[in-house]
Amino acid sequence: MKEKELDLILVPLGMVILVLYHIWLLYTITRNPRRTVIGINAETRHKWVYCLMTDPLKNGVLAVQTIRNNIMASTLLATAAITLSSLIGVYVSNSSNTEPSKIVYGNKSSIMASIKFFSILLCFLAAFLFNVQSIRYYAHVSFLVTVPTSIDKRGSMEYVARNLNKASFFWSLGLRAFYFSFPLFLWIFGPIPMFVSCCFVSFLLYFLDTTTSVTRDLHTHSMKEDIQNSNMESLHHSV
Repeated sequence: MKEKELDLILVPLGMVILVLYHIWLLYTITRNPRRTVIGINAETRHKWVYCLMTDPLKNGVLAVQTIRNNIMASTLLATAAITLSSLIGVYVSNSSNTEPSKIVYGNKSSIMASIKFFSILLCFLAAFLFNVQSIRYYAHVSFLVTVPTSIDKRGSMEYVARNLNKASFFWSLGLRAFYFSFPLFLWIFGPIPMFVSCCFVSFLLYFLDTTTSVTRDLHTHSMKEDIQNSNMESLHHSV
């Protein structure tokens, strides 16, 4: 196999592995959310909003501090993404006339180098946009979560919980864009490191995204206790 043909085979194959894994992850989140960390965390945040909004005068400070920490995390990732995007743009504009490195194994043409850097730039720009959207939803939830709401009015609680989950989903997408940037960054050194990185990242994300039976049992038991407590509180208020 010629050296230049490796990019045409290994790079699409590595991206197919990453895309197929995320298609499976999306299907699992939709069909069996408790098998994934994203699904369990979404249920936990949903219940967290219900617990806070039943007594916002007591839990308002806790809610604002927690959301502020999430905003700071999203701001950090957004700042890192836009900074790396700027550095890549400056590097590409200053290295247009430089010779390709000898450690690069694969297609060393200037067009392929531009495609590599442009792919990394797209990942960081996507991470920046996702984290900005996450900050937007977190800021919106910080106002809504401290509004007093009675237990029987669950419509407003559902709205706040959905917005909080949207903020967290956008944060997860921004972090996922950083994960995608690792194989693309290694693509600079050739298609073989890129393909190995795609396999390794998919293998690592599987253990980070899925839950064990012990975690699911503990979460289910905790949710049942919270539901019973909330039912007892609603019965007490009705009496």
